[in-house]
Amino acid sequence: MKSRFVLALGGASYSLLPTIVAAQETADMSIDQKINDVIAPIINPFVGFIFSPLPGSEAIFGTAFPWIVLWLVVAACVFTIYFGFIQFRGFKHSIELVRGDYLDPKDAGEVTPFQALCTALSGTVGLGNIAGVGVAVYLGGPGATFWMILAGLLGMASKFTECILGVHYRNEYPDGTVSGGPMYYLSKGLSEKGKATTGKVLAVLFAICCIGGALGGGNMFQANQSAQQVATVIPFFAENGLIFGVIMAAVVAVVIIGGIKSIAKVTEKVVPFMAAIYVGSAMLIILLNIGAVGDAFSAIINGAFAPTAVAGGAVGALIQGFKRAAFSNEAGIGSASIAHSAVQTKHAATEGYVALLEPFIDTVVICTMTSLVITITGAWNPGDGVTGIALTAKAFESNFSGFNYVLALAALLFAFSTMISWSYYGLKAWTYLFGEGINKEMVFKVIFCIFIIIGASMNLGPVIDFSDAMIFTMAIFNVAGLYLLMPKVKEILRDYQNKLANGEFPKVK
Repeated sequence: MKSRFVLALGGASYSLLPTIVAAQETADMSIDQKINDVIAPIINPFVGFIFSPLPGSEAIFGTAFPWIVLWLVVAACVFTIYFGFIQFRGFKHSIELVRGDYLDPKDAGEVTPFQALCTALSGTVGLGNIAGVGVAVYLGGPGATFWMILAGLLGMASKFTECILGVHYRNEYPDGTVSGGPMYYLSKGLSEKGKATTGKVLAVLFAICCIGGALGGGNMFQANQSAQQVATVIPFFAENGLIFGVIMAAVVAVVIIGGIKSIAKVTEKVVPFMAAIYVGSAMLIILLNIGAVGDAFSAIINGAFAPTAVAGGAVGALIQGFKRAAFSNEAGIGSASIAHSAVQTKHAATEGYVALLEPFIDTVVICTMTSLVITITGAWNPGDGVTGIALTAKAFESNFSGFNYVLALAALLFAFSTMISWSYYGLKAWTYLFGEGINKEMVFKVIFCIFIIIGASMNLGPVIDFSDAMIFTMAIFNVAGLYLLMPKVKEILRDYQNKLANGEFPKVK
């Protein structure tokens, strides 16, 4: 009414101009921005809490240290000590199990140890290995690599712990299918300890967060980033993200409709292939610059302890390395135990050994290769502002023109493999909440594919941030349960080691 009154007095050119401009901006505003504007105020406080720094960390260390990272790193240290540095003592046995030396095809389960490892790896080896390492080196200098490797080695014990529990407490059904993961060991395991209500609450909260994380960080973010990377070599997709999303959704649908067996058959081929492409490219760069390798390792060691690292001195390098490892290998998150629960095995402890290889491959090998290339080529220059995937691309392209095509292929494969693995994680969380059954499973699979299209064609920043926060919220419930169930894991491990020593599990080849 007031606007009409001012307009009648001839004041529209002044009084209504801001309103007219705002209305036009609203009309021109993308759907993405409209959704972000509505959702951001609601979810930002939660996101801010999950990734908030430890009180006083920035003032003390010169850089923020997210408390959720410390939560994961401390847990990894506890499990490493509690299980007597099992990641080192059991490494050789892990290789034997992955090779199938002890595999009996008649064992209960749906996939082989190698397939389970590849499925879980496909969920962690992703764009973070390319872009995330670039961020870590940019902010923490080459020294961040040292702490990244250390955190990866420690994280092996976390994967060991959660995956033993995943298999031990899994549900096995008459048709040969299985369901396992934190939802089951939190509820069943804590019930055995007289904490049934606590276990049920933790399991339900974990499942809710897992679904949210699967649809966002494990799906929409992957589709969005891969679409952008592919568009750098196929410009058509720059303005046609929807078409890219439909294509990606169709390919993912073909795989995930067949369940874990179908997913495992794909990941056991895709994961080694994409790792070979990426690591092979990195090795080529290193060989072309073999004379600089010594200086690169010196920079990594000196940067880890010298007070000249970029952000926060030596502690800044430590924080960036630990953050990259935690965000990359997801040790302590609990997601991998869902995939490992489907393994064929006679004893739950075997999958703990297999699982501890994941952080080693993901962080110690692949992330380190990325960091070495950045350091060796001299691409890292904190003054030029190049970070993330752009820094990694700059490093590779310095000796390998046309790497943008390799990077686009790697990004596409990494994103695809991450999506199909997280579809399984989300599905198992979904069926835990709503019950088993083909129809109920199909509902989730359709929803998952729709979210691929949304992710590829829209840029929902706060939504992605929220889903990432949900993934790390999973760690709160999971690690709390792992602490309570550590004695059970030691009991299972002791039983396995005794039977192995007594020859009850002979090698089959």
